Amino acid sequence: MSGGMSGSAAGDRRTSAPVTGWHEVVDDSNRVAKSIVDDLKAIGVQLLPHNASSGSAPDGVVFFDQVSPALLRRVSQLSQSGRVLAVSTSCSSLGDDSWTLLRAGASDVVSWDEQDQLTQQVAERLRRWDTIDEYVEGHHIQAFLVGVSPAWRTAIKDAVEVARFSDAAVLITGESGTGKERVAQLIHEIDPRRRKGRFVVLDCTTIVPQLSGSEFFGHEKGAFTGAASPREGAFELADGGTLFLDEVGELPLILQAELLRVIQEGMYKRVGSNAWRKTRFRLVCATNRDLRREKDRGAFRADLYYRIAVCQLHLPSLRERTEDIEPLYRHFCRQVHPDREPPQLDEAVRDLLVNRDYPGNVRELRSLVLQVMNRYVGLGLVTVGDVPDCERPVSGKGKERGNGRDADHIIPGPRQGGSVPSPTSWR
Repeated sequence: MSGGMSGSAAGDRRTSAPVTGWHEVVDDSNRVAKSIVDDLKAIGVQLLPHNASSGSAPDGVVFFDQVSPALLRRVSQLSQSGRVLAVSTSCSSLGDDSWTLLRAGASDVVSWDEQDQLTQQVAERLRRWDTIDEYVEGHHIQAFLVGVSPAWRTAIKDAVEVARFSDAAVLITGESGTGKERVAQLIHEIDPRRRKGRFVVLDCTTIVPQLSGSEFFGHEKGAFTGAASPREGAFELADGGTLFLDEVGELPLILQAELLRVIQEGMYKRVGSNAWRKTRFRLVCATNRDLRREKDRGAFRADLYYRIAVCQLHLPSLRERTEDIEPLYRHFCRQVHPDREPPQLDEAVRDLLVNRDYPGNVRELRSLVLQVMNRYVGLGLVTVGDVPDCERPVSGKGKERGNGRDADHIIPGPRQGGSVPSPTSWR
């Protein structure tokens, strides 16, 4: 269940904050485009011509009169370095051409009708993008969720937007080891609720159905044999904060029904109690399963799926973001030796790290880096002798599949998250 903030109350819209960007005019849209650019400047949004804008303003606006192959090519080019807002200066409806522009790389498409309304719409979109970028470029996120690849940065931008500008339930999907718990922690940290509660994690793979009532709802003293004292359940611990259900796809159907009831009603009873208690939390779930498929075959409740998947984030696997392997290597080295710079890699070792398969994704890469650092003597390059025997390629440049070790960091029952999760919590 969501809590605390409505979308309209998300505090970083900053309607009066100055924003800079670029603009480009395609075809015969100059007159209308100039008028819109002038109106935007009057409300604090300055759009310089694209060839005059600085590299610090990656996002901008393309004005066009009609959709053409030349426009689509230009949008595709511009979207390689930032977000593109495509603005039609004609009053006619774009219809399916809007989807074509999105496929070409545009982040959004709007059409001119009443100019005042369009100006505000463009300004609000650019302001939101600017706010998201400020978060993504901040030191905390750069150090906490390491990565420079377009796929990773897109995922983190989506997470920031969901966290800061909505109170919706979030479903995070991705393979094991891609960082789902870390992204959930990020959503909790930048959620703007003023009196925010705790970040509570419940690993659904460890829940025993017979004891699930206590895990979820808590229990009173004497509620059952062994209940020597009262216990707070996950719903109570997360009140006012965020409840993160890791691997929610593992929940049996009976537990799915219990979860749905609390999400819908915001009420629950402790085991052994007749007193109803209220709870209000933001729900973030994660899974490495295809819940759509599970829903279609009846293994996951459709009504619960639509409740938890209001916003969906997909985290890329490491093979989809190989540009991040070296930055992650340096990050893990700093965790081992925070007082010195990460050592440079011998070319053969670098090829091994970059070309190796990682079934366990970032978690497996971290395991490999720690093994290498444990053998490294502390001088010069990291050489092939620092790579453990079991990790050495049989031939070539390390393109063989990894050994598949994926030592999960299992957390039984609910726990309260600190400001930064454990480095091993890549889920």
